[in-house]
Amino acid sequence: MTSVRRARRQVRESRALGLALTPKAVKYFEKRPYPPGEHGRGRRRTESDYAIRLREKQRLRAQYGLREKQIARAFNDARKEPGLTGEALVELLEMRLDSLVLRAGFARTIFQARQAVVHRHVLVDGKLVDRPSFRVKPGSIIMIKPKSQALTPFMVAAAGAHRDVLPQLPEYLDVNLERLRAQLVRRPKRAEVPVTCDVQLVVEHYSR
Repeated sequence: MTSVRRARRQVRESRALGLALTPKAVKYFEKRPYPPGEHGRGRRRTESDYAIRLREKQRLRAQYGLREKQIARAFNDARKEPGLTGEALVELLEMRLDSLVLRAGFARTIFQARQAVVHRHVLVDGKLVDRPSFRVKPGSIIMIKPKSQALTPFMVAAAGAHRDVLPQLPEYLDVNLERLRAQLVRRPKRAEVPVTCDVQLVVEHYSR
């Protein structure tokens, strides 16, 4: 998929889900925040409970750029965690390597963050990790490997160019942007994670 086609798909998905998924989608979403299609402006019919829960799950999945099997697997892991399953689900998703690369400001979108990991630009505790789903442990150091730091995308990131489109840096991350280095200080808490989602509806969707 070309970047143009991907951008168009993300805009349509943003409008369908009711939230901007990428910086490029923001301006299009602000102009036409209603769902895509000729009837997008019209009043929606009353939605079923299933449709409401499904859309909330899709909103969470889209914000992390995951396939259905990936988020279902994360939900199964969350069910084994102590505490509320929905909160645990978001916390586990936030501890994915690609998620933290994005939050740290090393990439502009979750797709760029995933690409950085897959293309072997990211180290965790000094070791190369090329799995976006890798779950980072509290205390671990994430950094762009030295040879990659001279590449234009990472030089742009180190200059702080992405901070204007990213949420405020969460307290569970300690970041030295100039060095392209970040530490996961502790496990994230759901209330701190900058994603838009009613996690209880997601739990109800998978528990039906």
